[in-house]
Amino acid sequence: MLAGLPSVFVRTSGCNLRCAWCDTPYTSWKPEGEERNLEEILAEVKKYPCRNVVVTGGEPLLASGVEELTKKLKESGHHITVETAATIFKPVSCDLLSMSPKLANSIPGRRQGGRFAKMHEARRLNLPVIRQFIRRYDYQLKFVVERRQDFAEIETILGRLGRVERERVLIMPQGRTPKSLGKKAAWIVDLCKASGFRYSPRLHIDLYGNRRGT
Repeated sequence: MLAGLPSVFVRTSGCNLRCAWCDTPYTSWKPEGEERNLEEILAEVKKYPCRNVVVTGGEPLLASGVEELTKKLKESGHHITVETAATIFKPVSCDLLSMSPKLANSIPGRRQGGRFAKMHEARRLNLPVIRQFIRRYDYQLKFVVERRQDFAEIETILGRLGRVERERVLIMPQGRTPKSLGKKAAWIVDLCKASGFRYSPRLHIDLYGNRRGT
């Protein structure tokens, strides 16, 4: 919903899922990074002339102290978006809760490490957590689409969730290059029109390509 606004990203490392197409393996499959305390993170954020801050991951709700971090960022006058797969609940402080429930297209295959498939499948959807977030926060639901049949799965999930505003459902194509995204865009846009969903571009890929630190 806020695509195009300059934002500071606070990215945590570590994830309880293993998506087949994960575009940040350095936060999930092979987590890396450096430890910083709350004061150091807040000081780093202040270096950027941006009101919008996105707390993301990996899975940021796994991080200890994320509630205090979002509270302090909010108290500093920032607009806070928290990006989560919505598999676990924590009472964070934020203006927009961006949930990205994982579809079946995310299940890792044997080549990627078959031992993760069962774990991922068991954890990827937590409908009670999603409902709790919907009740308590201004929210959006973002689904990463790989194939046409993904739309049927999305409709099933929405039906199980109950009342969800369809204009809050964002559809993002899976891909890591402008070319691969462009190939999917036409049919995804048509299905978004028919379904009443929003199409969500991967703007950072269009602008900078698939590289870190942008």
